[in-house]
Amino acid sequence: MLKGIDPRLNADVLFALRSMGHGDALIIADTNFPSDSVSRSTVYGDLLRMENLTAAQAAEAVLSVMPLDTFVDDFAGRMEIVGQPDEVPPVQQEVQHAINAAEGGHRPMVSIERFAFYDMARDSYAVIQTGERRFYGCFMFRKGVVPPDA
Repeated sequence: MLKGIDPRLNADVLFALRSMGHGDALIIADTNFPSDSVSRSTVYGDLLRMENLTAAQAAEAVLSVMPLDTFVDDFAGRMEIVGQPDEVPPVQQEVQHAINAAEGGHRPMVSIERFAFYDMARDSYAVIQTGERRFYGCFMFRKGVVPPDA
């Protein structure tokens, strides 16, 4: 156990988050996402797991240590529902709430078509598979910067 670090973050996830740089993309995926095969194409190359958590719980933990990019519109994205791109199901609303809490305001996620999301995931830095069983519990977070001390 480490002081000041969310205990839901395991050593492998912390290592990957620390290794990421500004603009790198992180995927938080549900249990149905092809996480193992997709993760082999990522920069990190291995699947990270937070299997005992929902997508929102994993997002809260990740966002407790990782800033989101403030320079781009696609700082965070959600996999859109096939045939209903504007619908935002409860699992996505929960993750949006985690983003709002971490950011201190409302910045809506962008919507990413399902197959475009798969392509983005393959080009991402890493994939974290959660225990989320609700459909469309897949998200992309783009890492921001930590500013210098005043």
